[in-house]
Amino acid sequence: DQRETQKLLKAALNVLADFYKKSEAASLVQKQEPVGPPPPAGFETYEKNAASGGVMSMIEQIISDAKAMEAEAIRSEEDAQKAYEDFVKDTNASIEAKSKDIVEKSEQRAKAEEELVETKESKEAVM
Repeated sequence: DQRETQKLLKAALNVLADFYKKSEAASLVQKQEPVGPPPPAGFETYEKNAASGGVMSMIEQIISDAKAMEAEAIRSEEDAQKAYEDFVKDTNASIEAKSKDIVEKSEQRAKAEEELVETKESKEAVM
């Protein structure tokens, strides 16, 4: 999703850059005189806020944020994949150990039952 967002925002940024380049070229050709009476006293001339970055810088910031989110998502996916692989490895080792334990206990039980049968036979033989 973040890659698609970046692609769309870059296209929008290119369109705006082209528009503003054309607009700047046209503004150099056309200089307009203010229409109407001069502003009353106390009003200053309108100037663009130097601290504001404008639309293009805002889009560039969104693009960089989208890249950061993409990197974070990729890192999270890699961490989740590693955790899953570790879980599967641990689970398989546990299953194998428990299977060996079952086999060993089954063998011990068979030996115990065999000894029980022999003991009963020898007891009956004695009586």
